Amino acid sequence: MSHPILFTERLILRRPQASDLDAWAAFNADAETMRFLGGPIARSLAWRQLCAMSGAWDIAGFAMFSVIERATGKWVGRLGPWQPDGWPGTEVGWGVAPEFAGKGYAYEGSAAAMDYAVDVLGWTTIIHTINPENLGSIRLAQRLGSYNMGPAQLPAPYLDERVDAWGQTADEWRARRAAK
Repeated sequence: MSHPILFTERLILRRPQASDLDAWAAFNADAETMRFLGGPIARSLAWRQLCAMSGAWDIAGFAMFSVIERATGKWVGRLGPWQPDGWPGTEVGWGVAPEFAGKGYAYEGSAAAMDYAVDVLGWTTIIHTINPENLGSIRLAQRLGSYNMGPAQLPAPYLDERVDAWGQTADEWRARRAAK
């Protein structure tokens, strides 16, 4: 089975692979980066997460992409379509490593992932599950044209996490895209 590779002006979005482990583990070990993503985890758990994300491509037909900076080949973060069992909806989520924060990469990659979710996966609604205190992600969701649809419940082991589902319909995304 072949897996998509998406290109934006500055990024490559591709299936996670073994060579991503060092950067993936560093991302997952950073307390500030992981503040709203379940908290920092050890390298051994990051390896399992990387394998689960890669394996979801075969099982579900989609998962988050590893984001690679085109100019340098460096691993930027992971983002894209995500809907594990029990998830409150079809999500496009994001997370970038601290050294790449504030460069617009999360927006650029998430917009490409939303195009993919709507145009290829055929999703009719896209959400982003965001802790109400995560102002950076709220601003990004708003920049993407999403709005607060209300509280959402994540499955175990995240049952106690407070999140709102920010989102929009595929038609709203298409209208926004066409207006640009």
